[in-house]
Amino acid sequence: MKKKISISFFLLALLGCVSGISYAQVAKNEVKGQKKQPNIIFLLTDDQRWDAMGAMGNSIIQTPNMDKLANNGILFQNAYVTTSICCVSRASILTGKYESEHGVHDFNTDLAPQVYKNTYTNLLKEAGYKTGFIGKYGVGHHPPFSTFDFVFDTEDGGKAQPDYITIGKNGKPIHDTDTINSSIKDFLEKFADKGPFCLSVSLKAPHEQDGNPPQYIIQSKYKDYYKDVEIPMPVTADPKYWEKLPDVLRTETNFGRARWKGLFGTPELYQENVKNYYRLITGVDDLIGDMMQKLKNLGIADNTIIILMGDNGMLLGEHGMEGKWYGYEESIRVPLVIYDPNSPDKVKQYRAQQMALNIDIAPTILSMAGVPVPKEMKGVNLIDVVQNKIPERKDFFYQHYFLGGPQIPRVEGVVTQGFKYMNYLESGTEQLFDIKHDPHETDDLIKNSKYKSKLEQLRLRYNDLRKKHGVSSEIWLKTSKKF
Repeated sequence: MKKKISISFFLLALLGCVSGISYAQVAKNEVKGQKKQPNIIFLLTDDQRWDAMGAMGNSIIQTPNMDKLANNGILFQNAYVTTSICCVSRASILTGKYESEHGVHDFNTDLAPQVYKNTYTNLLKEAGYKTGFIGKYGVGHHPPFSTFDFVFDTEDGGKAQPDYITIGKNGKPIHDTDTINSSIKDFLEKFADKGPFCLSVSLKAPHEQDGNPPQYIIQSKYKDYYKDVEIPMPVTADPKYWEKLPDVLRTETNFGRARWKGLFGTPELYQENVKNYYRLITGVDDLIGDMMQKLKNLGIADNTIIILMGDNGMLLGEHGMEGKWYGYEESIRVPLVIYDPNSPDKVKQYRAQQMALNIDIAPTILSMAGVPVPKEMKGVNLIDVVQNKIPERKDFFYQHYFLGGPQIPRVEGVVTQGFKYMNYLESGTEQLFDIKHDPHETDDLIKNSKYKSKLEQLRLRYNDLRKKHGVSSEIWLKTSKKF
């Protein structure tokens, strides 16, 4: 639901059409004279799944600063991504649109200029915000960095996945998380007193460093964290659950299976690499603590909103796989926290059960800044959701077209509050899970006659959502076949 706009805004907009004033400039004029606009920091972790945070019930991982934000803000306990791969999810976060609507299906495609124009970063810039970007942009090979007031790019202009270890200004090796920590402080020192700002921070952690096999490269100061802890094996790590997968997934050429072998293929590898995954997240948590202290030292903590989200989830050995891409809960469900120091007390310490999506980030940020939300955005303002100003979302459409089978079979589906239906496009294979009563997705109900009516209902809803989001039967033919 879009932010209500006054009659005066429409008059200004009409004048803007005549005089050439931009949509966002009208927004800037509209918010003048209102209460002070907040600073906004959006933190995006890479591959952090929903339960890799203490506030989400993980009793092993140490994330005191994330937990502090969650305990003093809104913690969304059912947050999802509409496509579980970084390039597409990041485009959805920027645009508030589904993959089939923003047109980014792979790592090579940039956001089209007319699509980028209505991203939250560009609209805030046009509305008078100082904007910064730090880290991995992750959408295409030509990031629009000229539109930002401050950029620290760890991706070499979108040309390569950033390395964890680079050479710092002092000529010594430095970890990516430490590099980003330093850049955040640089931005805050430069823009703390320059009016409202929006800083988007995109970390590499806890993504693995690509290689054969991939590795989780940690900061050395965390090497002893969790060393005396035994990480419980996932329920579905039992080999019988790999054997229960449909043929379209149960192949040795499945990309998730190939990565599983090098990272979680033995109990020893599982312990080592889950602990390293946790260590990387704890490193991000310390970065958040440093950032919060810097905001306090600069006297701007009381007017700075902090949003934390993962770009997609991660299978850590569940179903005999490592990675994302597929529709399993560990893959598509992510952490999401919104901390606003000026929110009403009734919203603080709120454990939101409502379904939230990555496409909600852009409209939420714009609404918090007092900037109108373009009608083309399909997400909603999550503050309106938790305050019951708009109806609760009942389901969403899932889509993933990158690469294709047999490495990563293309899949679409519909996820509801209780059930999940997935359709693998190249084979016609279907899956059905009762995620309310079977949260680990151990029992595929697709052939269970007791669920025939539910299956038909979800198939109909699936087809409705495909039409709603402009999905053609050939859309996946446009995607890259290379990683």
